[in-house]
Amino acid sequence: MEALGNLLFGFTIALTPYNLMVAASGVFLGIIIGVLPGLGGTSGVAILLPMTMVMPATSGIILLASIYWGALFGGAITSILFNIPGEPWSVATCFDGYPMAKQGRAGEALASAFVPGFFASLFGILLFTFFAPPLAELALKFGPPEYLAVLLLAFSTFAGLGGGPLEKTLVSMFAGFLLGTVGLDIVTGEPRLTFGTIDLLAGFSFVTVCIGLFGLGEIMVSAEESLQFRGVQATIRLREVWRVVRSLAEHLRTFVMGTLLGFWVGVMPGTGATPASFMSYGLAKQSSRHPHKFGTGVPEGVMATETAAHAAGIGALLPLVTLGIPGSPTAAVMLAGLFVWGLQPGPRLFVEQPDFVWGLIASMYIGNMIALLMCLLLVPFFTAILRIPYAILGPLIVLFSAIGAYAVKNMMLDIWLLLIFGVVGYVFKKLAYPVAPLVVALVLGDMTEEALRQSLIMSDGSFTIFLTRPIAAALIGVALFIFLLPMLRPLLPQAVGGSRAAPLSGR
Repeated sequence: MEALGNLLFGFTIALTPYNLMVAASGVFLGIIIGVLPGLGGTSGVAILLPMTMVMPATSGIILLASIYWGALFGGAITSILFNIPGEPWSVATCFDGYPMAKQGRAGEALASAFVPGFFASLFGILLFTFFAPPLAELALKFGPPEYLAVLLLAFSTFAGLGGGPLEKTLVSMFAGFLLGTVGLDIVTGEPRLTFGTIDLLAGFSFVTVCIGLFGLGEIMVSAEESLQFRGVQATIRLREVWRVVRSLAEHLRTFVMGTLLGFWVGVMPGTGATPASFMSYGLAKQSSRHPHKFGTGVPEGVMATETAAHAAGIGALLPLVTLGIPGSPTAAVMLAGLFVWGLQPGPRLFVEQPDFVWGLIASMYIGNMIALLMCLLLVPFFTAILRIPYAILGPLIVLFSAIGAYAVKNMMLDIWLLLIFGVVGYVFKKLAYPVAPLVVALVLGDMTEEALRQSLIMSDGSFTIFLTRPIAAALIGVALFIFLLPMLRPLLPQAVGGSRAAPLSGR
């Protein structure tokens, strides 16, 4: 009952005219960002983060979260109508969405993405509402060793479950830690790696780095590919929406499986919607009665992808709010926003800033409802944006990126850093190095160093403190297992095969 009371309090904040306008504006911008290939929700949140510096913190997080919800919906539009993924997590939506559009069923395909995605978001927000307070209450009992263990779990998740080569993930992560050490030492106050430059005493701005890596880096790659958009026109009719709503009962297993899987994957630090969408599509295909039809235009394939992506988007904010650990690259940029607004992420937010936390949770319900209505009613408008030549869109995005980076500190140095990190992001993309571990390591680097040094001060320099505290020891054990998982995975089939072969050899 306490959670319901707090949620009603959150609605009194989220339903104010100003915050409603902020949520609607964020969703509208997010859908446009999701529609534009090569930009993405993470890039959009990073580019528009400086806008929130002049806003109250609650309104700022509502804007960023609404941009995220809008991008989740918008990414499906280009995937279905143009066979161009608007977002990384909507790649799998192309598999069945575009064939449906080519068959003249574009409206049904879009409804199969939007309606189940909305209900998956709604279910995920309900889980968020009732699981966040007890998780935050548990986290209040954590000390520096436990926090360090949680942070190590976040980094190990990137390394062990990232899907890419382990060495590339580690290089990206260590680069982020190195950038995080620039500035004043958090204990002694001595300058580190500033090379005598006063402007670097405050370290690198999260905002500038994120805009450069995600924004300019993506724009450079997109400009090189010379994107051209040719697709299918579509409108969504009421009977197609009703048909999809009725089909949810028929595909209930796919919906529930995608939602629960997506939320669970989203909660795991460092994962996000992209792996959730692919995992859900694969499971739906394996468990389907007609797996051979997947890829030819079945609504079930679209539904599996979008439910997982939307639920993962909600789940990614749960560890951010309760533990101060981002569950996705977009959540990592939002974490940078909390620092910009002067808030300390973690469980104390529920005690010290209840209006911020519950205003955000209430805005999730409102933002997703607005996103659904906008997508159902304005699909022709959003697809018309793709008729604008990319030669015009690209420079405009670069201009807004530069304005956003300069607005943080009003220093010309940030413009140069923006360009440098834009080139770094481009190189990372071309060499297939993941960018997200670098950003997360940069954002969480100070917290990790602080937790480590405080733990060693508590134990007079002994590392045994991490083994004598049960929660810390258990979390570190899980982190080590996940980190070593890429090396253990090839051995698992051999172990299973050996155990099965043993009885045969004994006959």
